Amino acid sequence: MDAENGLLEGLDPEQLGAVSAPRGPVCVLAGAGTGKTRTITRRIAHLVQRGHVVPSQVLAVTFTKRAAGEMRTRLQALGVAGAQAVTFHAAALRQLRYFWPRVVGEAPWEVLDGKLRLVGQAASRVGAPTTSEALRDLASEIEWAKASLTTPEDYPAAASRARRDAPLPAEQVARVYQGYEQLKTRARMVDFDDLLLHTAAILEDHADVAEEFRDRYRCFVVDEYQDVTPLQQRVLDAWLGARDDLTVVGDANQTIYSFAGASPRPLLNFPRRFPEAVVIRLERDYRSTPQVVLLANRVISGARDRPAGSRLRLIGQRPDGPEPKFSEFDDEQAEADAVAGRIKGLLDKGVAASEIAVLYRVNAQSELYEQALTEADIPYQVRGGERFFTRPEVRQAMIALRTAAGSGRSGELPGVVREVLNPLGLTPDPPAGGAARDRWDSLLALVELSEELVSTVEGADLPRFVGELELRAEAQHPPTVEGVTLASLHAAKGLEWDAVFLIGLTEGTMPIQHAESDEAAIEEERRLLYVGVTRAREHLWLSWALSRTTGGRRSRRRSRFLHGLLPENHPASNTPSGRQRDVVFPKAVQRTCRICDSGLVSATAVKLGRCESCPSDVDEELLARLKQWRKARATQLRVPVYVVFTDNTLTAIAEQRPVDTGGLVAIPGIGPTKLDKFGADVLALVRDGAGLGEP
Repeated sequence: MDAENGLLEGLDPEQLGAVSAPRGPVCVLAGAGTGKTRTITRRIAHLVQRGHVVPSQVLAVTFTKRAAGEMRTRLQALGVAGAQAVTFHAAALRQLRYFWPRVVGEAPWEVLDGKLRLVGQAASRVGAPTTSEALRDLASEIEWAKASLTTPEDYPAAASRARRDAPLPAEQVARVYQGYEQLKTRARMVDFDDLLLHTAAILEDHADVAEEFRDRYRCFVVDEYQDVTPLQQRVLDAWLGARDDLTVVGDANQTIYSFAGASPRPLLNFPRRFPEAVVIRLERDYRSTPQVVLLANRVISGARDRPAGSRLRLIGQRPDGPEPKFSEFDDEQAEADAVAGRIKGLLDKGVAASEIAVLYRVNAQSELYEQALTEADIPYQVRGGERFFTRPEVRQAMIALRTAAGSGRSGELPGVVREVLNPLGLTPDPPAGGAARDRWDSLLALVELSEELVSTVEGADLPRFVGELELRAEAQHPPTVEGVTLASLHAAKGLEWDAVFLIGLTEGTMPIQHAESDEAAIEEERRLLYVGVTRAREHLWLSWALSRTTGGRRSRRRSRFLHGLLPENHPASNTPSGRQRDVVFPKAVQRTCRICDSGLVSATAVKLGRCESCPSDVDEELLARLKQWRKARATQLRVPVYVVFTDNTLTAIAEQRPVDTGGLVAIPGIGPTKLDKFGADVLALVRDGAGLGEP
């Protein structure tokens, strides 16, 4: 009895309810910082202590080795030895090694250590690009397809439904995927996704194996359940069979891996699948101060179409702390210098460097902060990625720039740098695919450094720029030490610090530009910011810059996600004269027909704001002028016409005839970036057609 009291001691009422819930289906909706790991490990220990299950019958799975290791450590401290706490893949590998010889009749196939070599062979056979970035993006698409239970034959249709930002045409990706699978099978090898696929298939197809497995494991626990993929859910279903001894823990507000196939639907549908399930909501936040918690709640409260089950509202339990600070800067260099200065102040006050983090949306943003921290003599480490000047594309770019400088290449510095880097992947528009986009971002960062040099050093040329880059690279190669963490928001998931700086919060970066055409992607970006905010225990700074380069045009806007968050007396709340006006973005895309008031289903209908069968009231003369203008702009920018605006978007403009920016951004597909580039031209064409002239 004393041991049981010890397990239940110190738990809040909701945690106590989760720990002591009867054996059977339990769903723990656990907000950030609410003690979920403590809760689920004590639940396992409580079930063991009460005799409901023996430790060896417990299988707890999560998504990272670090999380699994933490769970094992806590279970051992609670006296639960023998319970398995592993990743999905580690559990599947162990089961395959045991059952494969019986089912297949031979030794288990070797596990493929990285798939790029076989993907490269498959890509070469179908004439697809074989650069390292192209192969990484193709490998990512194959992983997404397998995680989504999509075959090569089904990939084109599935990619279209999911609006995949594929690196190649879907049919070509499918051919690479099919070739990869054939090469892998011929080599008698399996990849990490196959571990899950084969485990599920063996349990589904062999009743004797399933019976033995389910006799061995009686109790299942799944952490971070909002990140489960269809493939992982299939494995979990195969493990369970007809049983329901399952505890899941998750937070739909922290779903940030949809691009990899993750979905919160199994978490949100859990009570529907198991009507008798006990559902517990953990909302008491023990990590962050009430001030940080309040801001986190305000960030996520702006989310659209949130299912009721995901609406956790955190309640801060810590003593009061400082208010989160918002800062607007003229340029990114000023922002980085200010962040370094504030970090110096925290260090002087006794905050450990390891308890401070600078978080950004894309890895290319790290360079300025590496430089600023180096100049301030502040140690740092880059988590989840390489230091800027050690990235392969940056090393290649510096070699190319050094060669060009040695050959006497001359001209306007930023233009020359662009010309040199173009063959390395610096295309006029960002490419599709994550790895190719990362490379493009890094190369663009070098161009922006050249623009900064031109604005600060008169007569700066290519040799001077190369020398500047080499000095920066040398300064930013200190030994790896414990220091301030630089990390992307994705890499920060599951971590926490005393002080967090969320930087670069501008439209086009947060939310990222390629999310503009997809409302679901925009909402994932909002959740990513929410994850960033909830990493902070006490000190939180949010900042943005109006220009990329020193002295550059202040053409950028702070992130739409900051709307309504700034204190009323904050200088940035009322944008001074001479800076761009804030645009109020619509809260939801119109979903009913403006002609017959019926619900709209297809993407085309939503864009047009009417059923496709309803009569069009398009202004044909305006549409013709818009198409003529689009052709001229596309020629000027040297891009296909659809990159400017699609035919459907032009038709929507010619039908709805918006006369201000609010009306223009209400049309799906017209976000801040396109508004900046083309908004004034389009509104002028509409006004001229209506005889309105200037507003």
